[in-house]
Amino acid sequence: MTDRIYNVLFLCTGNTARSVLAEGILRKDGAGRFRSFSAGSTPKGVVNPFALKVLAAYDYPTDGYRSKSWDEFAAPGAPKMDFVFTVCDNAAPHDAQQDACGFTHPAQGASVNSGVVSDLTAHLVQQGDVYHPV
Repeated sequence: MTDRIYNVLFLCTGNTARSVLAEGILRKDGAGRFRSFSAGSTPKGVVNPFALKVLAAYDYPTDGYRSKSWDEFAAPGAPKMDFVFTVCDNAAPHDAQQDACGFTHPAQGASVNSGVVSDLTAHLVQQGDVYHPV
């Protein structure tokens, strides 16, 4: 077994929700084995507050997130990524070999059947919280 910590980058279009959720989940669940990051192809510049609310509801860290471009990870001195995952269909570079798993963006009205984000949304609805797109 190796003591190496692997760097993982989650890519999305706006880096506001899906990639932030993935980063937060792996930040806690993969601590000591993985270092997680997230970025977007066209970042919106702000993290969706609903994504932070979902993370908090499951006792995941909610600090230190920001919407940023994937260009930061191509710059000199950036951490070298061991794994890169796309969490939406539009984020992968066109020439990349990919096996993307697209999740509906929460701001686009994720339905109960649309994947992980919807499962988390359903949990919050059961708790009496209501999701309002930003």
